Amino acid sequence: MLDDEMNSQLPGTERPNMAWMLTFTDLVSLMLTFFVMLFSMSSLQMDEWDAMTDTLTQTLNPGKLTTVAAATAQFNVGTIFRREATDLDYLSGVLERGIAEDEILKNAKIMLLGDRLIVALPGDLLFPSGRAVMPDEARSAMFTLGSLLRNVGNQIGVNGHTDPLPPSAKSGFSSNWELSLARSSAVANALRRSGYTDDILAFGYADSRYAQLPNLSEAERTKLGRRVDIVLFPTVGGNN
Repeated sequence: MLDDEMNSQLPGTERPNMAWMLTFTDLVSLMLTFFVMLFSMSSLQMDEWDAMTDTLTQTLNPGKLTTVAAATAQFNVGTIFRREATDLDYLSGVLERGIAEDEILKNAKIMLLGDRLIVALPGDLLFPSGRAVMPDEARSAMFTLGSLLRNVGNQIGVNGHTDPLPPSAKSGFSSNWELSLARSSAVANALRRSGYTDDILAFGYADSRYAQLPNLSEAERTKLGRRVDIVLFPTVGGNN
């Protein structure tokens, strides 16, 4: 410190000039202003910007991994018990013996075809003329028939038929199609109420199969045309 004071007091000694700092500061300020102007006049590519931000987001903040729960079923298809369809030959004999004592069912015809067993029920004994509501005697007969079928695993269908004559105006049906379907549905519902728990297919054929009836007298053909067929297939019925 003594030397500095002595040097400052020496004759001919001058302090350095700092005026160049002002010029340097102005130059740096002008350059900064120039680059800010260049940036303000440039256009930002939003697509590239979004791609870059998405990449950084996935890298710096990855999404949570989702864990898929494992299957918890205790049974597979191969271990589920399924009923077997009853042999149609055996079933034909059982039905013949079971309906022989019923006053209505004993008039039914049991026909074993190649791929199905048909129980043709006389429609005149099941329903009044032009009607689809069964009296008590017919419902009792359907309960007897249903008790024979309740433990059968075969698929069951009910087909309603009519003769070619159109239904009367008092019947409440506008066509034989409606009448035949209503009768088949009534029989199917009666079988369900008697204990058969699988699905029953109900169809109405009207008189579309009347020409396929055997060569009988016109009275017999007309009577047979108003039948309701219960069809048993060799396949297993579907559960509800």
